[in-house]
Amino acid sequence: MAAHLRAWKRCMSLAQRCTTMRQLKPIHAIFLTHGLHHNNYALSKLLAFCALSDSGSLSYASLIFTHIQTPNSFIYNTLIRAYSRSSQPQLALHYFHLMLKDYGSNLLAPDNHTFHFVLSACANAKWVLAGKQTHNWVLKNGLVLFDGHVQTALIRVYVECKVLDDACKVFDEIPCLDAIQWNVLMNGYVKCNMGSEALRVFRDMLMSGVEPDEFCVTTVLSACAQTGAVLQGKWIHEYVKKRNGMESDVFVATALVDMYTKCGCIDMAEEVFERMPKRNVFSWAAMIGGLAVHGYARKAIHCLDRMQVDDGIRPDGVVLLGVLVACTHAGLQEEGQLLLDDMENGYGIRPKHEHYSCVVDLLCRAGRLDEALQLIRRMPMKPLASVWGALLSGCRVHNNVDLAELAVEELLMLENDGVEEDGAYVQLSNIYLGARRGEDACRIRRIIGDRGLKKTPGCSMIEVDGKVNEFVSGDVSHLHRAQICAILELLSLELV
Repeated sequence: MAAHLRAWKRCMSLAQRCTTMRQLKPIHAIFLTHGLHHNNYALSKLLAFCALSDSGSLSYASLIFTHIQTPNSFIYNTLIRAYSRSSQPQLALHYFHLMLKDYGSNLLAPDNHTFHFVLSACANAKWVLAGKQTHNWVLKNGLVLFDGHVQTALIRVYVECKVLDDACKVFDEIPCLDAIQWNVLMNGYVKCNMGSEALRVFRDMLMSGVEPDEFCVTTVLSACAQTGAVLQGKWIHEYVKKRNGMESDVFVATALVDMYTKCGCIDMAEEVFERMPKRNVFSWAAMIGGLAVHGYARKAIHCLDRMQVDDGIRPDGVVLLGVLVACTHAGLQEEGQLLLDDMENGYGIRPKHEHYSCVVDLLCRAGRLDEALQLIRRMPMKPLASVWGALLSGCRVHNNVDLAELAVEELLMLENDGVEEDGAYVQLSNIYLGARRGEDACRIRRIIGDRGLKKTPGCSMIEVDGKVNEFVSGDVSHLHRAQICAILELLSLELV
C-alpha cells in the first residue's frame, strides 16, 4: 500500500511539472506501468495538459480519451472546450454527442460548462442550426435563467451567425444583463454594418444603469466610426475622460484615434495619439491609416520610422499596407515601389496580395500601365479581382483599350460572386465610348442588358444634430426630401 502511494505521489508530481509533449509521453508510460491508466483523476491531468496547454497536442488528448473506459464530465468538458476553440470545432460536437450517449446509459449529465463550450464551438464555426439545437437543450436544463456564461454564449452564437433577431430575443429574456452581454449584442450590430443600432443599444445600456467597460467603449467607438457619428464619438470621448484610467487604456485610445480619422477629424486623432502613454502596433496602424486616407503621405512614412525609434515596435503587414495606401493617394511612386521591394528584407514580412494590389493601383494612377502589368505578372500568387480591377480603372483614366480588354478577360476568368464581372462590363463599355468605339460599346451594353445587370446604388451618410442620416442613390423616402431638394436648387443657382 505504501509503495502504491509513493508511486501515486511521484506520478502526480511528474504530471504537474510537465511542460512539453516530449516530457509528457514518458510520464504517460510511467502511468501505464503503475496501473494509473484506469484512474480517471490521474488521466485527466495528462489529458488536460494535452488539450489545453499551448505546447500540448489535441490529437494525443483524443488518443488518451479512447483508452478511458468510463470518462467523467470533467474529461468530456476538457475535450469539448479544447476543440471548441480549435480549427476543428466539429469535434467538440462529436464529444458532446458521445457524452449524451453516456448520459443515457450512466446518468452522466452535461452541465453549464458543457453547454458553454458547445455554444462556443457553434459560434466559432457559425453553425446556426447546431446552435439552435443546443439552445433547446439549455432551455430544457433551465440554464438560460441563471447562468451568465451560457446566456452570453447563446447571444454570441446568433451574433456570429448574423441572426440578430434571435440574438435580441435571447438578450431580452435575460433578467439581469451585464456589460459583457451588452457588448456582444453591440458588436453584432457593428459586424453587420448596423452602427446606428449599436449606438441605440449603447444608449439603452446607459439608461439601464449598467456601466460600460473598456470593451463596450471600444465597440461603440467602432460604431461611431462606421456611421460617421462624430458628435456622439466626441461625447463618448468626454465620458472616457471622466472615467479613471480608461483614457490611458491602449485599446480605447486606439479606438478613439480610429473614430476621429474615419469621421474626418485628423487633428483630434493626432492629439489623442500623441497623448497616449502606451501605444501598440494597432495604434500605429490606426494613425498611419488615418494619415493615409487624409492625404498626409509624408507624415505616414515618418510614422513608420517613429514607431520603431520611439516605441521599439516593428511594423506588421497592416502598418506597411497603410503606408503603401498613403503613397498611392499621394502619387509617391518611387517610395511605394521601394517599400514593396524592401518589405521582406527590411521588415521580415512577405508581401501579400493586398500589398501588390496597392502598388499596382499606384502605378496605374500614374499612367504606368505597362509597369503595372509587369508587376502583376511577377506576383508570387494568383492575381485576384482587386489587382485586375485597379488595372482596368487605370485603363479607363488613360484610355488604354488593349489592356482594358486584357483586364476584363482576366476578371471574367476569376471565380467571384458576379459583382466584379458586372463592374468590369460597365467599365469596359465606358472605355469603348471614350475611345469612340461605339459599336463595341453597344455590344457590351447588350451583354449588360441580356444579363439584367444593374449598377449597385451609391450610399452616403451624414450626421446632423447627433442623428445619422443615410442616403441611397435613387431613394426618395427621406422625411426631409423636399427641403433638401429646395436647398440643392438654391445651391445650384449659386454655382451657376
